[in-house]
Amino acid sequence: HSFHLIPSFGKGAIWHFPTNIADVQQNVARHFEDILQCAIPAFEGLFPKEHDNDIQLLLFQLTEWHTLAKLQLYTDDSLDKLNEALNALGKQLQRFQQFTCSAFQTMELPHEVAARQRRQDADFHSTNQEAKASGTHLKTFNLLTYKLHALSDYTASIRFFGTTDSYTTQIV
Repeated sequence: HSFHLIPSFGKGAIWHFPTNIADVQQNVARHFEDILQCAIPAFEGLFPKEHDNDIQLLLFQLTEWHTLAKLQLYTDDSLDKLNEALNALGKQLQRFQQFTCSAFQTMELPHEVAARQRRQDADFHSTNQEAKASGTHLKTFNLLTYKLHALSDYTASIRFFGTTDSYTTQIV
């Protein structure tokens, strides 16, 4: 509920957040950007001190990388800064996974449990397999995702195609 307490800012700069940001459906890019820009003050003090500092640094490094990645004009120096920010972010993500994530047991959200149960029910009816265990499952942070892997391609893509706002990856 910390995000809900953050007032909107400027004309279309930071929009008002809903009461529970985790329940928002159909986010668009500006929602994620607003969340990222306001995450540091919203998360401050939510975790024990030994983890709070690491989380604040991770949020800062995510914001720094994102800011550098969406520039509309690049130089060789700014692309070097983007690579440096990515290296620092990668190290902090590894620390987050090893130190912070291992200290907390995180579980599926209710809508994730419901979606998994619907998938299992559909599979059960279509394949006549025995029902799988229901209930909430443990969730872990995974660094081995394509989205995180693709971050390393940004600099080369910018050098080859130009700024990220000058092209689309959609098939037309």
